[in-house]
Amino acid sequence: MNARPRAALGRGSTYGGGMPPLRVAVASEDPLTRSGLSALLAGREEVAVVGGASPSDLPGLRALEAEAVLFDALSGPGALRELADLFPVVALVAGEEEAASALRAGARSILFRDAGADKLALALLSAARGLVTLEGALAGWLRPRAPAPAEGLTPRELEVLSLLAEGLTNKVIAQRLGTSERTAKFHVESILGKLGAENRSEAIVLAARRGLVTL
Repeated sequence: MNARPRAALGRGSTYGGGMPPLRVAVASEDPLTRSGLSALLAGREEVAVVGGASPSDLPGLRALEAEAVLFDALSGPGALRELADLFPVVALVAGEEEAASALRAGARSILFRDAGADKLALALLSAARGLVTLEGALAGWLRPRAPAPAEGLTPRELEVLSLLAEGLTNKVIAQRLGTSERTAKFHVESILGKLGAENRSEAIVLAARRGLVTL
């Protein structure tokens, strides 16, 4: 993911302890949806909507220098996959099927389309910090009734998996474990392969479903 750290992007007024508001872009094919979501977040101090565009307008979205993107899942997983390579994405979905597609496409957080401003702001802030946020109503869908086998993961890979669930980068994971970044990357790729995940976000959710980590 190419999103820069918050400290490098903050500008304008501050809130709370002096942190600048998170710069958020809204991505949807529907102009009315973009306007509605922008209006919903307009009164929040911790986030600032810097604009919106169609998910296919990647140059336009990049020009906004957003730190996170609020994505309308009706636009489809293909558009989301490209966005997730550039930004932390919070996807708004209608149900479990869309949620699963959004996770496979790389969404960092999943909320239902009727989520209020409080939930949206919290999910966006969490996504920008590398954390996975899931709609509470999806908890039963994600959590198994009993812990499942560890999918052949080694003790070290389970340790790396727990650090992934904290939203840490390969570089920080390497520092935590006292190894090289290349070794950390090797462990992450091995975890993705064993869990059958296409990306880190999906790996975390799949691991949660198997009882390997707690979200």
